[in-house]
Order: sequence, then C-alpha cells, then structure tokens
Amino acid sequence: MAELLSMLGITKSHSRPKTGNGNPCSEAQSKTLKYCPEFPDRFGSIQGARRFCRRSFQYYNHEHYHSGIGLHTPFMVHAGATHAIQDKRAQTIEALRAANPWRFTHRPVFPGLSEAAWINEPDGLETVPAVQHGSDLREAA
Repeated sequence: MAELLSMLGITKSHSRPKTGNGNPCSEAQSKTLKYCPEFPDRFGSIQGARRFCRRSFQYYNHEHYHSGIGLHTPFMVHAGATHAIQDKRAQTIEALRAANPWRFTHRPVFPGLSEAAWINEPDGLETVPAVQHGSDLREAA
C-alpha cells in the first residue's frame, strides 16, 4: 500500500486528521481562543472578529494570571517585573504569617520563576533551572 501511495505522489503521514502541525505558538493561541466561553459560533464580520481578538489578547496578556508562569501575566514576565512582584508577595505573606501564626500550619511555598522560556529552544542551549526569589524571607524566622 505504501508503494502505491508513493507511486501516486501521496505522502505518507502519521498526523491526526484535521489537527494542525504548524507553529506551536499559533496552535496554542487558536486553542485558547476556541475554548474561551465567549467565543462565538460565527463572527458577523471581520471587524467583529478583530474586536473579539483584541479583547481576548488584552485579557490573556495583561489581566489573566497564569499558573505556569508563577501567577503572573505574560506582560509582567516580558517587562521584567516578576522578581519585584514575587518578592513583594513573599513580604506580604510573611507579614500576615507573623501577625497570625495560627492561620499558617506550614510555611508558604511560592512558585518558581524560569529565567528563560522557549517555544522552540535553539540546539546547543541548556535550559536554565527555575529560580526561587524572596528565599531570604521564607528562610527567616
């Protein structure tokens, strides 16, 4: 069968039907948009589609706190503000813990932050391990 397909100029593929295999970032964005509860069955016009995408990307990049990046927004990560925010969060939690020790049975654990993130990591680069910030506050007391 493979020979016949080859003779007919048909390329053998192991991809699932109707599943994109292009840019992983674009594929992820498309899936994120389609799973949004406000995603319409059909857009009324190109302007309506553009308005929807602008609102969705604004929310996703500037308002939604992502668990995969330490409960920060992508904008905070790209702006380099995560370390200061992480340290401020640690200080706030430590102050609450000091004021109300009976409310905390365990020391709080803060999500780590990666120093680098890649869609397609170039060959030959080593991945930088996650770094914990504000550790001086967590180790005190």
